[in-house]
Amino acid sequence: MANKSRATFAKRQREIARQERAREKAQKRVARKDGKIKLERGGNDDPDLAGIVPGPQPLPYELLPDDAALEEAEEEASEEG
Repeated sequence: MANKSRATFAKRQREIARQERAREKAQKRVARKDGKIKLERGGNDDPDLAGIVPGPQPLPYELLPDDAALEEAEEEASEEG
């Protein structure tokens, strides 16, 4: 019968260790949840679409015609008309 009490004691020690690990995990889980950055989202604004204007979009800088080419095109248009 001595073995039976020893097994019960070992089982109780394992159970205490398991509970302690579970407590530590729960504390880490709460710490991770508190550490997350919370995004404030108001209304139906999609942050990916913020600042986009509907309709034709302006040309990017590198595609804009330079002043000399623009002047030549205006001169040609005025000569034709």
